[in-house]
Amino acid sequence: MTLQRIAVCPGSFDPITLGHEDIIRRSFRFADQVVVAVAFSATQVKSGMFSVDDRVQMIRETFADEPRVEAVAFQGLLVDFARARGASMIVRGLRAVSDFEYEFQMALMNRRLWDGMETVFLAPDLEHSYLSSSLVRQIASLGGDASPFVPAAVLARLQERCGAR
Repeated sequence: MTLQRIAVCPGSFDPITLGHEDIIRRSFRFADQVVVAVAFSATQVKSGMFSVDDRVQMIRETFADEPRVEAVAFQGLLVDFARARGASMIVRGLRAVSDFEYEFQMALMNRRLWDGMETVFLAPDLEHSYLSSSLVRQIASLGGDASPFVPAAVLARLQERCGAR
């Protein structure tokens, strides 16, 4: 019996972008299953453009062709969530050096909290290296065309929400 290699790809995904999708799909080079974990806190002051349920649904629609992707919301410590899901890897995309310091610190802390956890950093495809959910939200809210940056399921919701082209 072969053990399944399960990775968790955490984030807020407000909304999921083509950059996120690229990182998640490339995770299958070393993982058999990827749990896309939409992080939220009941006490979160910052409210997103989309509800947590909407974000999970957009991820599910984006990966409707990929049975190895599961999208779920979670609260609490990521290592506790990952352990409960049978995952031993966290996958994070790094767009720039500025991302590295924070992500490196989190990776070390997660491994300290649970020594069975490894973090894998993936560089984005060059085409998506500048892309972020906050930039997509800004473009859409100002009436810009977000179609080059998001999956079709997200674009439809952005257009509903913002009247974006």
